[in-house]
Amino acid sequence: MTNRTETSGMPEAGIFNIEKIRNDFPILSKTIHGKPLVYLDNAATTQKPQIVIDSLVEYYTSMNANVHRGVHHLSEVSTKAFEDSRIKIKNFLNANSDKEIIFTRGTTESINLVASSYGRANFKAGDEIVVTAMEHHSNLVPWQLIAKEKNMTIKVIPVDDNGELILNELENIFSEKTKFAAINFVSNSLGTINDVKKIIETAHQYNVPVLLDAAQAINHLPVDVQKLDCEFLAFSGHKLYGPTGIGVLYGKEKLLDAMPPFMGGGDMIARVTYNESTYNELPYKFEAGTSNIADAIGLGVAIDYVEQMGIEKIAMYENSLLEYATAQLQKLDGLKIIGTAKNKCAVISFIFDTIHPHDVGTFLDFEGIAIRTGHHCTQPLMHRFGIPATSRASFAMYNTKDEIDILINGVKKVIEVFK
Repeated sequence: MTNRTETSGMPEAGIFNIEKIRNDFPILSKTIHGKPLVYLDNAATTQKPQIVIDSLVEYYTSMNANVHRGVHHLSEVSTKAFEDSRIKIKNFLNANSDKEIIFTRGTTESINLVASSYGRANFKAGDEIVVTAMEHHSNLVPWQLIAKEKNMTIKVIPVDDNGELILNELENIFSEKTKFAAINFVSNSLGTINDVKKIIETAHQYNVPVLLDAAQAINHLPVDVQKLDCEFLAFSGHKLYGPTGIGVLYGKEKLLDAMPPFMGGGDMIARVTYNESTYNELPYKFEAGTSNIADAIGLGVAIDYVEQMGIEKIAMYENSLLEYATAQLQKLDGLKIIGTAKNKCAVISFIFDTIHPHDVGTFLDFEGIAIRTGHHCTQPLMHRFGIPATSRASFAMYNTKDEIDILINGVKKVIEVFK
């Protein structure tokens, strides 16, 4: 296995054992085009530690059965593992109750659930929804759909040239017409950590509930839903070193209890006749059909792994990588970083005036370097900055200074080739 563990002069030295962490992730030993993989596309998805992969194999080889419905041994074992994972998530978010933890397919489904269920029950013509200028399409399109259906208006908190929300505009945006706010916690394109606490406090002055899109925050920052006091929060397991196809919606119990079901089917009902149905208690009212059991269990294992490392230590380490990479990229002629907020997570987006991001990404791939290029599902934000796309490098706990050096050398080659 190839491990890059150089930490000389770096703040991360001694924080935790980088070599051991890298050994936990089998894919990091791969070679791409004959060169060791440098995986810097973590904002799109994180790689999975062996312990998470093993949990999926363990489920299918030793406890595969449907949950909640059987009295036989396998069903009981599977149900316990599934519900134990829900409790882990409840504790990870510091929710009041495991009834507030809904399993979904990911952030996108979680947001659509709220837009459809809460929105259809509570919105009316003339109401307004507040979003930010840096929303991922998943936290914009669902609100556009319900706004069009209900004849509502969407209002946008603007962003400045540094990639920071202009929060002194809040009082001009929130009003008595505002009925909901859907806010990006951390920008997947810019890395900006938004002051969501201030936005939530402002929203609550108008009795406006808030949903936080925490897809990019969940593996970088401590997330405490009681301290944040948000009404809803959504994240995806695959951003948190867990499996794909599993996500979480947190919602305050009182609101979830009052909301109608999102989908109908098995397990979300209490009683059914040909003419009507009554619905199951929380959280099962929103979990129609057979759940993604194995991946829900795998998400719980991923949370165990992250908590063992310590989210604060992870944040400190990743911040050191961000600072180093930013300093090195700023030295390169013709390169401009998009998103220079004072408070950022481990994401750097950059452009060249004369080199298309797709050319940058393709060239770096032949160097074994995986970055993301494109609009990153934030087309309105790209329009705000007057650009079609960026090249984006995003870091995780298993990346190293040495890998950043490889990235810098790769970008230098790009500059030389296209000069």
